[in-house]
Amino acid sequence: MKLLYSCLLIAFASCGTKQETITEEKADTVVTQVTLSEAQLKNAGISIGRADIKTMNHTLKASGVVDVPPQNLVSVSFPMGGYLKTTSILPGTNVGKGQVIAIMEDQAYVQLQQEYLMAKTRMEFLSADVKRQKDLSEAEATSLKQYQQVLSDFRTQQVLIRSLEEKLKTIGINPQRLTIANISRTVPLRSPINGFVSKVNVNIGKYVNPSDVLFELVNPDDIHAAINIFEKDLSLIKKGLRGTVSLGDNTEKKYNVEVLLVTRSIDETRTGVVHCHFENKSHDLLPGMYLSATFNIDNKQVYALPEEAIVRYAGKHYVFLARSANNFFMKEVGIGITQNGYTEMMSDPELKWQNTSVVMTGAYALLGKLKNTSDD
Repeated sequence: MKLLYSCLLIAFASCGTKQETITEEKADTVVTQVTLSEAQLKNAGISIGRADIKTMNHTLKASGVVDVPPQNLVSVSFPMGGYLKTTSILPGTNVGKGQVIAIMEDQAYVQLQQEYLMAKTRMEFLSADVKRQKDLSEAEATSLKQYQQVLSDFRTQQVLIRSLEEKLKTIGINPQRLTIANISRTVPLRSPINGFVSKVNVNIGKYVNPSDVLFELVNPDDIHAAINIFEKDLSLIKKGLRGTVSLGDNTEKKYNVEVLLVTRSIDETRTGVVHCHFENKSHDLLPGMYLSATFNIDNKQVYALPEEAIVRYAGKHYVFLARSANNFFMKEVGIGITQNGYTEMMSDPELKWQNTSVVMTGAYALLGKLKNTSDD
């Protein structure tokens, strides 16, 4: 009796396992084929055709920032340091090359001017002494060694004067115009370029070191757009390609740009930088501003299907391939751009679009029939 009971339990368990397996297999099966009767074909409005070769204009969208080359972005400091006495410069102020943008003050400037004028005075004495010692040496009235010593002092003084002249020039003082009468403790700081002020990093009365940046200036004549292009699209961008950019907060206003340079390096985000020239200058654009860019890539020929031939299901794109007049197979596909009612079909190793029969109209009717079949 116990043996019979055990056998029955095993039999029931086996049946239950077999039934569960059949159910799971059925649940995992995805129906991708559908067959229609003649009446269903007529009601669904099915038409069959093949992909056409279409010429499409590829639009590439990207983002970037307004940028300037290093020679057009200038950080202004003062070589000797000192106190900022006066300035009327504010961010956004237009400045011209050579324009006074600040007045610096320090006793060190007076010391430098004093050293230069004293060196010149001694130079006059040494110049006369060299001539005198030369005449005496030639007349054998003094030793050659003494003449050589005076000549050495003269040349050393020349080096000193030359170095002091260069120091004066670095702080904006013309040594040729410097006299005892115009020694000054203040020195003007001048703009090295034409442009506008982007940053002011100092206030009146503050002492600045030679390494401190007082102002940052930008020359807008060569301002450009630095656009980040993904690695997969970088080969589409060529020098001379034209496009448009707009500011992030004003997408209505477009600025025309032309590609000048495509970088040959990819960063950690898998993007490369494309440098574009603005066709028209604009003072509305400042370095660092965010840009949205659009490029129209050269026309290309692609295989394309009508939009209604492509169905979207579960987040993917599909077409129905015609295996016969009434039997159809749903195939997942990759798509590209859509223009004028046609969608680009990406290449597929399993398909040759020029030889493949595809459902052109009635694709969603087939999808509905297929879903009903799956539910059944």
